[in-house]
Amino acid sequence: MSNSLAIAAVTTTLRHLLLKGLDIKEVTVRPLDNARRGITDDQVNLFLYQALPDAAWRNMDMPRQVKPGETSQPPLPLTLYYLLTAYSDDDDDIDSHRLLGKAMSILHDHSLLGSKEIKEASESTPRLSGSNLHEQIERVRITLQPLTLEEMSKLWSPFQTQYRFSVAYQVSVVLIESTRPMKTPLPILKRGTENDGVKSQAELLPPFPTLTKVLLPDNHPHARIGDGAAIPADILTIIGHHLEGDSVSARFKHPLWNDAIDVPILPGNTATEIKVQLPDESDKWPVGFYSLAVIIKRAGEPERSTNQLMFSLASRLLNISPNPAARNNEGKVTLTLTCRPEIWPEQRVVLLLGDREILAQPHPKQTDSVKFIVPEATPGQYFLRLRIEGIDSLIVKDYTAKSPVFDPNQRVEIR
Repeated sequence: MSNSLAIAAVTTTLRHLLLKGLDIKEVTVRPLDNARRGITDDQVNLFLYQALPDAAWRNMDMPRQVKPGETSQPPLPLTLYYLLTAYSDDDDDIDSHRLLGKAMSILHDHSLLGSKEIKEASESTPRLSGSNLHEQIERVRITLQPLTLEEMSKLWSPFQTQYRFSVAYQVSVVLIESTRPMKTPLPILKRGTENDGVKSQAELLPPFPTLTKVLLPDNHPHARIGDGAAIPADILTIIGHHLEGDSVSARFKHPLWNDAIDVPILPGNTATEIKVQLPDESDKWPVGFYSLAVIIKRAGEPERSTNQLMFSLASRLLNISPNPAARNNEGKVTLTLTCRPEIWPEQRVVLLLGDREILAQPHPKQTDSVKFIVPEATPGQYFLRLRIEGIDSLIVKDYTAKSPVFDPNQRVEIR
């Protein structure tokens, strides 16, 4: 995702890369007719001359934010076009060509803008401190854009200035998130007559350790850690083959972690089934999608790792305050939700109240409590879901029941 500062963040990042790599004082972002105004030293000018919608992302939903059955305003996908022009201190073409070649080499080496590069450039500019382009899932790519002499001439002629040798670049894709809220219905409770879904079975087994599936307890769609008191963290059942060894552990990875975490498996494992309990550490295991692999050590053999499988960790909603909740004079309601695990500052948090989506108030620090302000609240009883990074808290009381019902503890009354 990215907000309306994304265009300025891209331009600032490109300028920051050129300043750092060229070691010159003047890297400007001016229109062509004012590029050289007041400057006599070596200079590179980066001119944004066009912004067009990206055809591949048009009418696409924002990744990890909209699920099937939900309606949302698609993001604004943009492809930006820049013109790069070099000037030497004595207007000598050889020196300007040297400078332009070095600038092109820098952009060639940074064909994919890294999140750290974008974040550093944005934070160095006070007016862009609110930019979140570095959190965008889709990488921003820089591509040399071939223009014919006629196209280049048409680009320079409106500025009524002398043409200089220049090159064009295409930067894509920049996804600007819509500010309009989405509509989300309650989830489907059963799939099929007995809620058993699709069944599959492998027939040919490869000779090396392989994972086939990860089973969550009680048919839950997401795993959860404990409540910090009476309820323990979930136990994952890992199915596969050739999983025996002298030392066996489960290795977890999360995008917010710098390193993987190895967790010992529980006793009683077999070659086809092992179990591992999630550590009940609210501050270290954020909500999100995890990759899981099994590490096997056998005497006289090198360490072996299985293939990776994905599972999701959802939040456990512990408290809704106040409940019942009274509206103020403007018809607004303020709700504070307490959950486990803790919410990290980088994570997107929304409250699904009935079929409405409410964005959380800013949470710059890691916390287990988040506040929501519900505008134009209508009196009544509503079921709540806390959505973090696209993963909803579990709203069904018992997933093993043939006729499941919603959990009454996740219901709030608005008066």
